[in-house]
Amino acid sequence: MTDFSLHPRLAADSHHVVDLPLCQVRLNDDARYPWLVLVPRRADIREVYELSGDDQATMWREASEIGRRLMAHYRGDKLNLATLGNQVAQLHLHVIARHADDPAWPGPVWGHSAPHPYTADSLASTLAELRGMLASLDPAAP
Repeated sequence: MTDFSLHPRLAADSHHVVDLPLCQVRLNDDARYPWLVLVPRRADIREVYELSGDDQATMWREASEIGRRLMAHYRGDKLNLATLGNQVAQLHLHVIARHADDPAWPGPVWGHSAPHPYTADSLASTLAELRGMLASLDPAAP
C-alpha cells in the first residue's frame, strides 16, 4: 500500500474521514447528501476486477457496512452504490444515502447541479459525527 496516492480531483472534492483496512473513506464535499467515497488504498487500480479476490470482498464488506450505518443514521430512503470513473479513473466507490426529498431525486446525484460545499463549521461537525459513527466499524468481520 506504500505506492498508493489519491487522485488530485478526489483530494480536492472530498475530505478524509477514516482509513479502513482496505479503503480510505472520504466525505464528498456536497452538504446536500450523506455521501461517502471509498478509495481502495492500492496503487494503479482503475477497475474492481483489478483488485485481488480478497480485496474485492473486503471492499464490498466495507461499503455494505458503511451503507448500512449511513442509512440508519440519516434515515435514508435508498442506498446508492456506484463506481463510475468517467472523470477520475482511480477506482472509487460512491456510497450515498438518498432521500425522496433530496434535490436530485429520483435521478442520480451526478451532474444534477453544482455542489453545495460544507462550511467550515458544518464540515467539522459532520466529520466528527461520521468518525463517531464509523469508530466501531469492523470490516474484517464476516
